[in-house]
Amino acid sequence: MSKANLLDRRAVVSHLLKDRNGAIAVGGLGASTYDIAAAGDNDRNFYLWGGMGGAVMIGLGLALAQPKLPVIVITGDGEMLMGLGSLATVGVQRPGNLSVVVLDNEAYGETGGQVSHTAASVDLVGVAKACGIADSRAITTMAEVEAFAVSLKEASRGPRFANVKIDGANLERVLSNRDGTFIVNRLRGSLGYQPI
Repeated sequence: MSKANLLDRRAVVSHLLKDRNGAIAVGGLGASTYDIAAAGDNDRNFYLWGGMGGAVMIGLGLALAQPKLPVIVITGDGEMLMGLGSLATVGVQRPGNLSVVVLDNEAYGETGGQVSHTAASVDLVGVAKACGIADSRAITTMAEVEAFAVSLKEASRGPRFANVKIDGANLERVLSNRDGTFIVNRLRGSLGYQPI
C-alpha cells in the first residue's frame, strides 16, 4: 500500500469510538492510548501506562466479566506482536462482545520508530484467523473503518479483529490521568462497582 494512502490514526479512533453505546475502550501502550484520549476522555476508557503486550488480555478479561457490554481494544502493531498468544486465548474463549483493533504503522513507535515485522512478512489478520477469530479483516479505507465501527456497538457476534493500516505521523500526546488507581476506580464506578 502506498504511504500516501495510509489512514490518519486519530480519525480512525475517533470514528471507532463515536456513539460508542457504553462500550469499554482499552488503550494499548503509548500512541493508541493518546489516540483514545484525543477522541474524548470517558469514564469507560481504560488506559494502559507501561503495560506493553497486555491490552488484549485486559480487554478479554473485561469482555468476559461484562458480557452485555461491547469491549474495544485499540492497540498498536508492536504491542500486538508482543502479545500474539493473547489472540489464541481470545479464539478459544470466543467472547461475542470483544473487538480488537490494531493501528498498524509498521513501526515500533514507542522505541524510536524501528521497522516492525508487519512491514515484512507478518500478517496479523492471518494470525488472528488461525487463532480462531473468524471475523478478522484488514482495513485500508475510511469506508471500511465506518462499516467496522457499526459492528463494534454490538455485544454479540464476535470476537472481531481488524488490522488498520495507518500513517506514521508523530502526533501530539494527549494525556489522560496517569494514576492507575484512579483509572481502575473510575471504570469500576461507571460499571456500578465500588472503588477498590
